[in-house]
Amino acid sequence: MPPPSVPARLSLLAWDDTAPEPGDTPGGHRLVRAGALADLARRGLLTDADGIATPADLDTRTGDIALDGLLDLVRESPPHRWRTWVRLYARVTYDAVREQLTAGGCLRAEKRRVLGVFPSVEHVLACPGVARALAEETRHVLDGPVPCAAVPERDAVVAVLAEAARLRVLGVSGDPVERRRRVEGLTALGAASAPGLPGVLRGLREAVGARPAHEAAPADG
Repeated sequence: MPPPSVPARLSLLAWDDTAPEPGDTPGGHRLVRAGALADLARRGLLTDADGIATPADLDTRTGDIALDGLLDLVRESPPHRWRTWVRLYARVTYDAVREQLTAGGCLRAEKRRVLGVFPSVEHVLACPGVARALAEETRHVLDGPVPCAAVPERDAVVAVLAEAARLRVLGVSGDPVERRRRVEGLTALGAASAPGLPGVLRGLREAVGARPAHEAAPADG
């Protein structure tokens, strides 16, 4: 069963079981951070104050180490916009989520030697079936027949962030124009529960060089 948090799901979606540590890149770090920001927003623990990610309650915790670590970082830091938090110390959140996935059995840590000499640890998928099922579920959210309003808000947030990062696992839509419309609907749904989502999306799209859905080039023909 896929993990419940948005950043953990995005980490698995970004994982390519043909290569070790595929998400351990600046883009991968920022995707996972974007998921954590959106997850905290949809839980009501980060609110939007004129584009600034603002903690809602100094005493509330989620019980999720990665999310609580980010919440503490935001609380202890000067105010920043959502798009800034997508990249600021993003690896800290990525590493915490990776350790969660390893402890939960989704990833497996393997000891290797670099150049046959230097000890190293690489993480590989321990449950490829879970990652494939999650990818199929996310593609169905993006291209399936279920009305946007009927999609669970967590699944909507995962789908729009994965699409913004242009993850290969999502494939190419048979109808790019319809997918863009679908993404706009899912974004509106996600933003209703996670007010900071538009700012998070802007920061993520800047990180991967993608254009917003409404600015995408028209389909051929």
